[in-house]
Amino acid sequence: MPDLKVENKKESSTLNVEEMARAGLHFGHRKSRLHPKMKPYIFTIRNSISIIDLEKTSEKITEALDFIKNLVSEGKTLLLVGTKIQVRDMVKEIANECGILYVNEKWLRGTFTNFDIINKRISYYRSLEQKITSGELEKYTKKERAKFNQELLKLKSKLEGIKIMEKLPDAIFVLDIDKDEIAVKEAKKKNIKVIGIVDTISDPSTVDYMIPANDDATSSVKFILDRVKEVILKARKEAPKTKTEKE
Repeated sequence: MPDLKVENKKESSTLNVEEMARAGLHFGHRKSRLHPKMKPYIFTIRNSISIIDLEKTSEKITEALDFIKNLVSEGKTLLLVGTKIQVRDMVKEIANECGILYVNEKWLRGTFTNFDIINKRISYYRSLEQKITSGELEKYTKKERAKFNQELLKLKSKLEGIKIMEKLPDAIFVLDIDKDEIAVKEAKKKNIKVIGIVDTISDPSTVDYMIPANDDATSSVKFILDRVKEVILKARKEAPKTKTEKE
């Protein structure tokens, strides 16, 4: 399929449309699968493939980044959700670098809607981790310790990214709103703001801040997450320090 021509496109003041094209943000799915509400974000159709208008993508990314910047500046929490195999490592790396919560394995039903139960599991996980690390479980037999370690690994795969989450986050960033639709639905039920990458087959009305872009290509997702990382780190750096931090 020929590349999207961008020479006549006006470059955003904050985002380079040509870089976005090189990262593949504009490649959607087949026209036959186009969601009706995504039509305003389509630039053209090439070989039956929907091509996303990158100028509109740029505008929407900027809106989302402004929201994230304000969120971080106000000391509020953001949870990054990306459970596709190809983005799991990226999600963990970006979240750890930014100091935000994340879910990169299967979304646990009830993470938001049954938070009290999830919070108890988180507390148990932290307690078990502390006991194993401190050697407190050395009094048990080798077989029993192996069982504890196995349990810890299972809990870690599910809860590591949210183990410091003591209350519901203020917003979530979902990298594929169809793959992780349960997370989106739970967030909406709890009035948690949702930022989401929305591909051409998805419904943009399910999120508060939509980014029309390819959610399958790792290059596309990385381009967006790199901008999110920049904004978060900059907002943290510019945020006024608390009395404790100054001391």
